Order: sequence, then C-alpha cells, then structure tokens
Amino acid sequence: MTANTILPALVPIFFAILVGYGAGRLRIVENHHVDGLNALVMNFALPASLFLATASAPRSEMLEQVPLFLTLGFVMLLIHLAWYFFVRASSHVSKADAALQALTVSFPNLAGVGLPVAAAVIGPGGTVPIAVALAAGSIIVSPMSLIFVELNSRKPKEEIATGPARQIRKAFLRSVTKPVVLAPAVGILYCLAGLELPSLAKASLMLIGVAAPSVALFLTGLILSSQPFRLNWSVVAATGLADIGRPILTAVVVFTLPMSIETAKIAILISAMPSGFFGILFAVDYRLDSAAAGSMVIASTLFSIVTLTTVITLLFPL
Repeated sequence: MTANTILPALVPIFFAILVGYGAGRLRIVENHHVDGLNALVMNFALPASLFLATASAPRSEMLEQVPLFLTLGFVMLLIHLAWYFFVRASSHVSKADAALQALTVSFPNLAGVGLPVAAAVIGPGGTVPIAVALAAGSIIVSPMSLIFVELNSRKPKEEIATGPARQIRKAFLRSVTKPVVLAPAVGILYCLAGLELPSLAKASLMLIGVAAPSVALFLTGLILSSQPFRLNWSVVAATGLADIGRPILTAVVVFTLPMSIETAKIAILISAMPSGFFGILFAVDYRLDSAAAGSMVIASTLFSIVTLTTVITLLFPL
C-alpha cells in the first residue's frame, strides 16, 4: 500500500522538476531570467489556489482546523528561528540569505508534494488541512523571512536615513501585502465570515490556481538547471532538520496537547513533507543567491522518499 501511495505522489513531482531542469539545460527555456514565470507563480497562480482552498472550505471544517493551524505555525516558527540563528552563527551567510534558507527548511512543499500525498493517504478531505498548513506558513514564516530580506537588501541612502523603526514598518507592510501572503489570510476570513464563494468565481480562480503546483515545480527545475548541486554540511543538516527534525518536533507538540489522534497524525504527515520552493522563488524575486536553497530542496525531496514512507507506514497502515 505504501509504495502505491508514495510513488504516484512523488514520481510526478520529480518528473515536473526534471522537465524544467532539462528545458533549462538544453536552452529550450531561458534559465537565467525567470522573472516572468516567477511572477506568474507567486503573484497569480499560487495566491489564487490558496484563496480558493481556504475561502471555499466549510466554516465548521475550518474551525476544526484551528489546532492544526496553531501547531504547524508554531513548529514552522521554531524551525525557522533555529535554522536562521544556527546558520548565522556557523557560517558567513548574509541575513537575507539565512532568512530564505530558514524559510526553505521550515516551510514544507505543500503545494507540490503535500496535495497529492494527502489526497492519496487521507482522501478528498485532505485538501483542507493542506490549505490550512499553507496558510499557516504563508501568514507566519513567509512574512518573517520577507521582513529580514527587506531590512537587509540594498536600499537607497534616503531610505536608510529614515531610521530603523520606519524601515521595519515599511518592510512589514511590503511583506504582508505580497499576494502569496495576503491571499490565504483573506480566504480564511472569507470562510469564517460564512460567505459562499460564487460558482463563477470558483471556476475562474481554479483555472489559474490549478497551474500553481506544476508551474512552481517546473520553475524550480529551471532555476536549479542554472546552478550546481552542492552537497555540503549545511545541505545535509538542513535536510535532517526538515525531513526528520520537523516531524519529530510536531509529534512532541501534538502528543503533549489535547488534540484528536486523527488531527495529530495529519499534522505529523504534513510536517514530514520535504522542503518547499518558496525560498528559491523569493530569492529570484529579490535577486539573491538561490543555489543553497536549491540544493536543500533537491536533497530534502530525495530523502523524503524514506521519511514519508516511514511516517505513512507507522501512522496510516491499512
């Protein structure tokens, strides 16, 4: 059962990444100037997908996901801070690059890997927990990473002269108004307000949102084709923290809190997903080095074949 669950979920993911990688290597698609594709994913397709998933969920079901939202948000935040301070203390990585590495390690690949795995393991009901987890990451750790990047990226002299308080305020506003951050937050509020999303709006958002996972994976492969894969101590440590440390920390949290066994198992499954591609895409957006984050995504995705198989075998046996 496990092989029948894992392989159909992971093989298409590697296929999409390899297609993007091959397209870049063979120069079929330009792999050094990907701003257009990046904007498509981060400003249109993924926000549409996140808003649709959260806004169209039943209100009662969304309220049931509050413990999941808080648990995963807390775990992602801890992993994010742990990696940021660890890599800053142990290497010469800049604050902006460290923040995007931390985002890569803490925020699992829920759009590309989480959705198909949850559908195979949990069934159709797996969409809402994945959407809630995506919202938790988008609302909590993504803005934190973007604030670090905004504060530590190159700025005009007049902006630096405005003082740290104003810089932090501007960085916060820039980060929380990103479509990929704003969309799930608005979607959750829309759902909790008890509003019904019109069928025409659903169809329109679905048409563009359905492209998010596939284009994001293709774009990840395209970006990776322009840089070498480096297996060093930081990539190994990041892979261990993401694929092993994150689900173990989640297990510790969920089994010490009053939470249903089913919700606890879903939280651990979601945390076992490999590192996500947000760090790579934000790096491209801010003209930062994405090589380290790219290597972390490759290593984590490969190793997740082992960790995901283990988690599913232990928690979701037939």
